[in-house]
Amino acid sequence: MNKIEYRTLNDRAYDSIKHSLMAAEFAAGQPLIIRTLAETYGISTTPVREALQRLVAERLLDLLPNRTIAVPELDAEKFTEILRIRCALEGIAAGLATEHVKKTHIRRLRKLMQDMDTALGREDYNTYRSTNQEFHFTLYDQARSPRLLQIIQDMWGQAGPYMKELFSDGRYKPIANNQHSAIIEALEQSDTVLVTKHVVVDITDAGNIILERLANIKAR
Repeated sequence: MNKIEYRTLNDRAYDSIKHSLMAAEFAAGQPLIIRTLAETYGISTTPVREALQRLVAERLLDLLPNRTIAVPELDAEKFTEILRIRCALEGIAAGLATEHVKKTHIRRLRKLMQDMDTALGREDYNTYRSTNQEFHFTLYDQARSPRLLQIIQDMWGQAGPYMKELFSDGRYKPIANNQHSAIIEALEQSDTVLVTKHVVVDITDAGNIILERLANIKAR
């Protein structure tokens, strides 16, 4: 019984930290302190330590020479590759999901889009990012392809630290929800091609702004 509970706790720590990476709650280069994370999640240090080691093995986190575990630094070449992979895989997931989406899912997506609009109005970008994540995975969950979903989650975990750069200037805010609205309209028409197109455009619009931001940082 204790072993089952321990494994559940370990998985909980892993899921919580990975979710935080996906939602851009950690900054690039940020060291992750085991005790601090354990206090945040209300668990002991051992499951957190093992979860961090697992994320290092999956290349979502870096093990530094001093044995500190940290969020990877920003790298434009790496992000370009992540962006390319995300467009391909999330386009596939969106197309598959279109065949299975119900009216209840569409209502949920519309509510999430409204919540994103509210967050944008308050300039609450942390809430926007976490709600945006929920929007996309509400859709991708309907693809009924768990292995594909796992790979997409890993890509989001790697992309997360870059998402903090998305609202560094005012360019993204006016277009942040445009493609979400278009995705919902295409889902209502059961148009697989259009759903796929708007998901890819959504990823690309954000990615291009981040790449320009990275170029500006490097030029300083």
